[in-house]
Amino acid sequence: MEMLNPHCGIDRDSRGVVRLSICNAGSLNILSSAVTSGVREGFEKLATDRTIRAVILAGQSEKSMIGGADIKEMAKLDQKSAEAFITRLRDLCEAVRQFPAPVIARLPGWCLGGGLEVAAACDFRIAAHDAHFGMPEVKVGIPSVIHAALLPRLIGWGRARWLVMTAENIDAPTALAWGLVDKVAPAGGLDDAVEHTVKALLECGPEALRSQKALLRQWEELPLKESVNLSVGVFGQSFLTGEPQRMMQGFIDRKR
Repeated sequence: MEMLNPHCGIDRDSRGVVRLSICNAGSLNILSSAVTSGVREGFEKLATDRTIRAVILAGQSEKSMIGGADIKEMAKLDQKSAEAFITRLRDLCEAVRQFPAPVIARLPGWCLGGGLEVAAACDFRIAAHDAHFGMPEVKVGIPSVIHAALLPRLIGWGRARWLVMTAENIDAPTALAWGLVDKVAPAGGLDDAVEHTVKALLECGPEALRSQKALLRQWEELPLKESVNLSVGVFGQSFLTGEPQRMMQGFIDRKR
């Protein structure tokens, strides 16, 4: 593993797939300020590398990808330092959300609070069969904020309200039924399920995927008519890369 900093390590394979591991954050991969900044810096450093086809975000242990934010650190905050703390976490989520290539959240064990916000910022969420998810903030006297705002878009207002206001956890089958995760792996099959998604992405045009991800992020925020009209120019620009011509001709040749 190549360490980009004390809290962010990467493994890169010949296909352009990077596994980014959250390191030295305890057995549950808890987000202290230092860990949050380290992982964000890792994403920002990799964002300029156009050879990267996909990123798998993982924890160093099998207990969680991210168990949550550091409650021991938060217990000592005042208003000003609390805003600085949550801004760092917001910036990490945005670094994940705006990363040019697809990001897959590998989700064993527990995914709570800030961990679920980071997972929501990823493009794909693949869970172990025994994973659990929750937003426990109100139980410790704080609201769920920043990228918890993505939850209504993912699972609807009613279910998002239930998660952030009851602070009760849900299991992996429930998360799948709600649309919070995209796939639940069988016992012992989490890495195989992640690899299946990686292979599907690698069959797609890398430039097309980057454009598609950017469009999806804009569609989340723009009105429908603007989203439709924006897409016209993006479609035309894709032909400047040569990728459509090459891949379409390959498809035609295979059909002959």
